[in-house]
Amino acid sequence: MRGLLFAVLVSGITSLSTAPLLAAEPQTLTWSEMIPADAPPQPQQQAPVHDLSQLADALAAEGGPAAAQQSPAAPVVKALDGKQVKLPGYIVPLDVTEEGRVTEFLLVPYFGACIHVPPPPSNQIVHVTSELGVLMDALYQPFWIEGPLKVGQVSSELAEAGYQMDAEKIYPYEM
Repeated sequence: MRGLLFAVLVSGITSLSTAPLLAAEPQTLTWSEMIPADAPPQPQQQAPVHDLSQLADALAAEGGPAAAQQSPAAPVVKALDGKQVKLPGYIVPLDVTEEGRVTEFLLVPYFGACIHVPPPPSNQIVHVTSELGVLMDALYQPFWIEGPLKVGQVSSELAEAGYQMDAEKIYPYEM
């Protein structure tokens, strides 16, 4: 009886100690995976800017008027709902704290989307909230955003988003 009790205890402790190791890593998601396979062809999008030396050209358009969104009700991939994901992109601020931290934003696949060029289709925009946020000074670089992805339309003054996320991690994108 004692041996059985000991075996049960050891088994329980072992499974408890390995439980954090079994936590699933987030799925690294690409923007193209957020478009259903049977969706109609999307309008041509601007290529992402990852080389910060090219930002001057993108910033030259800042003074222009906001452009209309290409597809504000584009189809989404319903199977992504509730998935723990990791997605790279650029931050378009919606809400900034007094300390200069962006706590609500749109995550988009290329620099300048929603501000300098027509916003991408809604299935290429994620509405993100974050308790900690990101400093405004850092927004010219791409970031990785991790958290549970939700499928659902969110409207903002800049664009319609087809996905939502409460960010658990935000950190600079490293190539």
